[in-house]
Amino acid sequence: MRCAVLTFGCRVNQADSRQIEDALVARGAGLTGVPRADVVIVNTCAVTAAAEQGARQAIRRIAREHPGVRIVATGCYATRCGSDLGELPGVVRVVRNEGKGGLAADLGLTIPGRDEGACGAARGPGAAGRTACTLRVQTGCNERCSYCIIPSTRGVARSQPVGAVLAEVDRLGAAGFREIILTGVHLGSYGRDLDRPASLLALLEALDARAPSQILFRIGSLEPMDCAGGVVDLVGRSRRFAPHFHLPLQHASDPVLRAMRRPYTLADYRDLVDGIRRRLPHASIGSDVMVGFPGERPADVETTVAYLESSPLTHLHVFPYSHRPGTDAAALPFRPTRAEVRERARLVREVGGRLTARFRRAQIGQVRRALTIDDGSLAVTDNYLKVRIPPGRRRNEWVRVRVLTDGEPPTGEVVEA
Repeated sequence: MRCAVLTFGCRVNQADSRQIEDALVARGAGLTGVPRADVVIVNTCAVTAAAEQGARQAIRRIAREHPGVRIVATGCYATRCGSDLGELPGVVRVVRNEGKGGLAADLGLTIPGRDEGACGAARGPGAAGRTACTLRVQTGCNERCSYCIIPSTRGVARSQPVGAVLAEVDRLGAAGFREIILTGVHLGSYGRDLDRPASLLALLEALDARAPSQILFRIGSLEPMDCAGGVVDLVGRSRRFAPHFHLPLQHASDPVLRAMRRPYTLADYRDLVDGIRRRLPHASIGSDVMVGFPGERPADVETTVAYLESSPLTHLHVFPYSHRPGTDAAALPFRPTRAEVRERARLVREVGGRLTARFRRAQIGQVRRALTIDDGSLAVTDNYLKVRIPPGRRRNEWVRVRVLTDGEPPTGEVVEA
């Protein structure tokens, strides 16, 4: 059986798709592109209405262009409203998030010579175009941000035990991975639910001490209230962790943050990122910013733009508020018009462009550790800068790169150790 996996949404979904692919391969399936597939698994996202629409459009396109292909829909949209997807052409099965782990078995595939379980060697760098590997160590969320549907699609917070994470890292290291991105739905809550409670810092310290030496870890998105000083200190003193943080702000107006039920203020956030910049002058610090939340006033937008312009952030993901039935925010009045939301998003994205340009300029002359990707002519630095380098390298090599320009992408030269 030839299978293709199409992924929408966040890094958690990307990690889930990798596990699905590994289970399919372990059971004898061949991975291929959509045009040659017998079965296409569409791993959907529900974080915004646009993400759901994208999944529906993709499914309709696959069914139209490849008649007879069997489509299996899974992921957060399949969990939130599976009936929507089950009615689409070509869809033969809808699998909720909690059933993802059994997808390969559900397709009638069995491990050669075995009855249960999907184990063995991981597929190495280059599979499905990936050089770094995204590893989900946690899923689910116990927070109740007023705009977010994900707690209802992913369930309560659940963590992988430290020993299981270490074992998986060993397996990925043996497969040749040199960079692993640690991710979770609420990564900062890692370990609180375990029988022997742990913490994200405890996991990072275990990886620092015991993981294969060639691996660099990149910490996925962390809620600001979870980025403790111990985490920042560990990143600062250990060469095992990339100086790269993603800390969603969502908004710089305290009244809007309260309406969102975000458990911090702008002052809290400012203290956090300013402290990271002092501790790690060349770290990249990304953020998410939402525009168009119900009740957002022009003054709230001005507050956000003013803060961002003065902040040490290096890149932004800007997105409009998405009405999600079933969330508390869906009942709030005074939603900005579409035209207002578009204009606000444009303003904030322009700020984000200036922040990124400033960061690139600041990196000129810096020598950074970097991992080659694609055909070896691009390298991603530890502080998350994608740099064009001279040809002659293979994918997945550690190099030291001196940044020479601030273009898109910047160019650099390889510096011998």
